[in-house]
Amino acid sequence: MTVIAHRCAVLGKPIAHSLSPVLHNAAYKALGLDDWAYERHEVGESDLDGFLKGLDPTWCGLSLTMPLKKTIQPYGTPSNMWAQRLKVANTAIFDWPAEPGITPGATPDGTSATGSLPAIRLYNTDVMGIVLAFDHELKALGEPDRWKSATSAAVIGNGTTAASAVAACTVMLKNGQTNKRITVAARHPGKNWQLPDIIGEGDVIAYEEKTIDASADTLRDADIVISTIPGHAADAVAEAIGNDDSFRPHGILLDVVYDPRPSALIRAWRAKGGLAIGGEEMLLWQAILQVILMTGADTADSSLMDVLEPAMRHALEEAL
Repeated sequence: MTVIAHRCAVLGKPIAHSLSPVLHNAAYKALGLDDWAYERHEVGESDLDGFLKGLDPTWCGLSLTMPLKKTIQPYGTPSNMWAQRLKVANTAIFDWPAEPGITPGATPDGTSATGSLPAIRLYNTDVMGIVLAFDHELKALGEPDRWKSATSAAVIGNGTTAASAVAACTVMLKNGQTNKRITVAARHPGKNWQLPDIIGEGDVIAYEEKTIDASADTLRDADIVISTIPGHAADAVAEAIGNDDSFRPHGILLDVVYDPRPSALIRAWRAKGGLAIGGEEMLLWQAILQVILMTGADTADSSLMDVLEPAMRHALEEAL
């Protein structure tokens, strides 16, 4: 019987629906990491402190879903650009002390603000997960350079996931074009004060917000459209698109929802002749990045993606 020496898990509440264990365990198998295991644990905001303090050095990392992507912030150090910029992390990596008796994450005077915890590095892989989902679709279409002419993006919703979506749009609009714009369409514009600040001064991208009811032209004309609202919340948008005889989408839609699959919004978009990507693609690519971080896989290995992507995609397709 294999002894598990390395543990990882996804935390959130609710969590029973999470497909992260399917993806990560498929990756471990493909990489030959027989002594690695990935679990799911239902942990709410009030439970996080106790859960973290109950871990031992076999634990290597965590995936964080709602409502913990912000709750984790005081426990770690943002360690990639988007975790720093958004103050939202979906990945935690543990650095346990090498010598007994040293308090992990201790301050210079030997104290620790969080108790007996390892040093924790925080990452956001959602942003690049979105970018890679679009990149994969464009390569499959034989149009890998399509972003070079993109000038506009629309994000449906203005919650936590919208922050990562807006950030991803700034990455995809980094080209030589002028008059670039990101529009957020939400039921309550202005509710998330953080969103306009995600666009850095050097990005030269205009930002605006509209109500969902006034967003039809924006959605139709945008090069990039990302829906970040959960479950069936976008069904009304799908119905409006379906009832508009003149609606012909110009760009590619990513709906972060993967249950139901395809969503009503994706069905309506495709029925109008548009290209649409399901949320399972974002789920896959952000998980691939998490696996690399948690296992310390050699990113210089050119065959790494050739091993991870098909194995994890196959496991995800079977689970769905």
